[in-house]
Amino acid sequence: MKTQNQKAWLFVLPVVALVAFNALIPIMTVVNYSVQETFGNNLFFWEGLRWFQEILNSDRFQAALGRQFLFTGMILVIEVPLGVVIALSMPRKGFWVPVCLVTMALPMLIPWNVVGAMWNIFTLPQIGLAGYFLNDVLGIPYDMTQNPVAAWITIIVMDVWHWTSLVVLLSYAGLVSIPDAYYQAARIDGASNWSVFRYIQLPKMKQVLTIAILLRFMDSFNIYTEPFVLTGGGPGNATTLLSIDLVKVALGQFDLGPAAAMSLIYFSITLLVSWLFYTLMTRDDEN
Repeated sequence: MKTQNQKAWLFVLPVVALVAFNALIPIMTVVNYSVQETFGNNLFFWEGLRWFQEILNSDRFQAALGRQFLFTGMILVIEVPLGVVIALSMPRKGFWVPVCLVTMALPMLIPWNVVGAMWNIFTLPQIGLAGYFLNDVLGIPYDMTQNPVAAWITIIVMDVWHWTSLVVLLSYAGLVSIPDAYYQAARIDGASNWSVFRYIQLPKMKQVLTIAILLRFMDSFNIYTEPFVLTGGGPGNATTLLSIDLVKVALGQFDLGPAAAMSLIYFSITLLVSWLFYTLMTRDDEN
């Protein structure tokens, strides 16, 4: 029986150890703060699970968590199908392939804070091009600084513009990996475009779509910079997602204990839902 050579792990272990070290210390610091109270001067008082109970029973936390799930759900419902449709319409060969790929990748190259600032200037009703066009040209009352619905539409459109490209590129990678023989057999059998998508393209894209959904869930569920720069969580608390509320508690109110407990709950929810997504989407592969 041939034994496998596992020496390659020796080259990976230093990186794994470094990443684990860099991740472990911040997490343990957060855990330490989550069970204590501090008033500065390096003085700590044991609180146990008090902060966790208060956070879970807090109407403010539940409202922010609900807004976070709503935002993430809308992002997944829009970006995943839209990304697949765009990938299906892109050329497979010729001059336009690199042009389309580079064009799709451009939004993702822009820093997150710059994206928020761009869309803030673009959509302001007084000076923004989109704000002027909607209000003065089309006559549609639009003001994301005053109207919660307009603010929600703006942050969703911004995220769709910024991150649909990721789904497009991953879906396109799955499509180009399909051998031509599959399409030739489908043409011989007289399969419709829907049948080709349902039985050839979609199964072949399943793995990359799983990665795309997981990445988009984790990123949209932990999003902070773009909506904070764009709306600041307003108007009122309409767009105060859980990430924005966490920063307000930690830095605005300087309640380190509740903020640490909230961050651990936030992390646990992200980990749990990601695991559920992965388990459900790969369940058929194990059978």
